[in-house]
Amino acid sequence: MIMRLSKSAAVLTWSSYTLLLLQQAADAWFQGVPWIVWLVKLLPLLLFLPGMLKDNLRSFIWLCFVCLLYFIVLVQRLFVVQGDALAIVGTVAVVTLFTAAMLYVRWRARELRSAQTPSNSGD
Repeated sequence: MIMRLSKSAAVLTWSSYTLLLLQQAADAWFQGVPWIVWLVKLLPLLLFLPGMLKDNLRSFIWLCFVCLLYFIVLVQRLFVVQGDALAIVGTVAVVTLFTAAMLYVRWRARELRSAQTPSNSGD
């Protein structure tokens, strides 16, 4: 059961991570910002990619902290530019990413702990 939950959370995490990356890139593209702004928008997310690919749970945890910064910026933008479709997509992606990643860490850690504990076979 836990394994199935962690797999579902992993799929949702990766999907929302990709969506947030694409949203940030599209936002930078449509605004026509210089390359340094592209770096500021995308680099914090891309820093965690190697750890996520290695299934390092700390990378997922730190990604959640960084997601909070994106959340602040996107919610602020929603109040300034009401009805901005990219900001709405970004906000949904970041909330989904935060929730799915936290659940993934929780369920994956349980899965790894249960795999490490020897089962009592009843000698």
